[in-house]
Amino acid sequence: MKPEVLQLSPILIPEINTRLDELFTVRRYFQQADKQAYIQEHGANIRGVITGGHTGISQALMAQLPKLEVIAVNGVGTDAVDLAYARDRGIRVTATIGALTEDVADLAIGLLIAVCRGLCTSDRYVRSGEWPQSPTPLAPLPLARQVSGMRIGIVGMGRVGRAVAIRAAAFGCPISYTDLQPMSDVSHTFVADLKQLASQSDALILAAAADQAEAIINAEVLQALGKDGYLINVARGKLVNETDLVAALAAQEIAGAALDVFVDEPNVPEALFANENVVLQPHRASATLQTRTRMGEMVVASLVDSFAGRIPQGSVTD
Repeated sequence: MKPEVLQLSPILIPEINTRLDELFTVRRYFQQADKQAYIQEHGANIRGVITGGHTGISQALMAQLPKLEVIAVNGVGTDAVDLAYARDRGIRVTATIGALTEDVADLAIGLLIAVCRGLCTSDRYVRSGEWPQSPTPLAPLPLARQVSGMRIGIVGMGRVGRAVAIRAAAFGCPISYTDLQPMSDVSHTFVADLKQLASQSDALILAAAADQAEAIINAEVLQALGKDGYLINVARGKLVNETDLVAALAAQEIAGAALDVFVDEPNVPEALFANENVVLQPHRASATLQTRTRMGEMVVASLVDSFAGRIPQGSVTD
């Protein structure tokens, strides 16, 4: 008999779903109207769980799965999974570590360019039909901020931070970073204090792992970033005190922000909507066909390896 797997969140790649159905009996929990009744019917036989980084799995649900061996997170965040409880029960937790790096770094630079060059505002200006109404050859839009040569501060010099640094360096940008400690294999300037890093950066890019993090970007850091500085977040929404960010933007204490992640997704502070110095994305840094396919393949491999008694790539509890 095929192992039974409980799927808590959808996978958007048809080929991956086909593969899952070939290898496992997939119980698609996310499609059920009466989820508790579904668990009562199938929970006793579930050996694996597929979930997303945002969805995770509650301890209460894990407790109803007595045969659970592995939780395969289709993402890199595991803060929505009780790792201590999983370890105590001998349940392996895996994540698609490394699969998202290039896409997330690409979007970080894309957001930086979008907010500095006013791409979204300019797009709306053209689409609205206002451009032909301009009395001058140039659109009456404010002059943009040049990206090449900006001083870039990166918060978190892990996989994504390093990939961002490579891309920023191609624009001739001096790069500094902060992390828990300096990296011996990184040539960029290490700055231990986050506020100091902000004060000497034209753009602060958040790329830190954030499973246990708090709102490190607060009013003091934003004031240090200054009226000509930009905040880019492709890490986790909870790294930013959104109340402080809204206030800093309203007071023009910083020049702008570009955000892919938020504290209470999908609920975004409405005060950001009308601000033309803000670029917003619906947490889709990894949303390319290529990366989502790689992620799905890693989820499948995690389940196969775990059921075969092997330690899978991306295991975070071994």
